[in-house]
Amino acid sequence: MSSRDELVRQYKQARPVMGAYRILNTANGKMFIGASPDLRARLNRHVASLRLGSEPNRQLQQDYISFGADAFVFETLEVLEPLDDPGYDPAADLKVLERIWVEKLQPERVPGDALGYNRLPRTPG
Repeated sequence: MSSRDELVRQYKQARPVMGAYRILNTANGKMFIGASPDLRARLNRHVASLRLGSEPNRQLQQDYISFGADAFVFETLEVLEPLDDPGYDPAADLKVLERIWVEKLQPERVPGDALGYNRLPRTPG
């Protein structure tokens, strides 16, 4: 087996890294906090949608157009280690992890009274 074949096999067998991430606009301090069961794939989707102009978060897309790709930093905030239980569903743990980082970094509060990219939860009523 060639080393390339072995690398492909290892890649396919590797578990995706899951956890919380941040997209930071270094030009204005706005940020987006998220969590995903596959960080690399999620960040790649963000990058692709921003480049194509199809990012669902319209404010993030607008700032990406205005400031350019070089103004944005994509980073992992925390990795969630999976449980050894074969039936483990990380969805609830990822929601908690995202909430912790939103509370910690407060992406909705950036200098200049501008709102960050995370949508504030709706209040009932």
